[in-house]
Amino acid sequence: MPVPLTQRLSATPRGARLARHLALNQLHAWGIPHGSTASDAVAVIVAELAANAVTHGRVAGRDFELRVSLPAGSIRIEVSDTRTESHPPKPGDVPPPHPLDEHGRGLVLVEALADRWEVVERDGAPGKTVRAEVDLYG
Repeated sequence: MPVPLTQRLSATPRGARLARHLALNQLHAWGIPHGSTASDAVAVIVAELAANAVTHGRVAGRDFELRVSLPAGSIRIEVSDTRTESHPPKPGDVPPPHPLDEHGRGLVLVEALADRWEVVERDGAPGKTVRAEVDLYG
């Protein structure tokens, strides 16, 4: 398995944009080209999870973390934040947004594009990790 990308980023809109950029460049370095189905799905998932970390998981003075790895047959995306009192809904429990709402579509997109996803407590640190996987074959 190739060495995973692990990067702490500022919990700002700029940090969220950088997360998407870093993830796509890492996929390209692993031979998963820009514009492929898997790359496009990962782009949306990273963008949404990073935006959620910045918007809902932000704790003043603390960063969020992006990790992208390539376990056998899939791409794994993990976005961790340090907020302990706020957790997103679990897979299958994501409410559909009202058609006129300006927000609330991020996890709907993650649920649609990821083959698997979950929310887990962080090991050895405060907060949570949202982990999503996109299968490369299938």
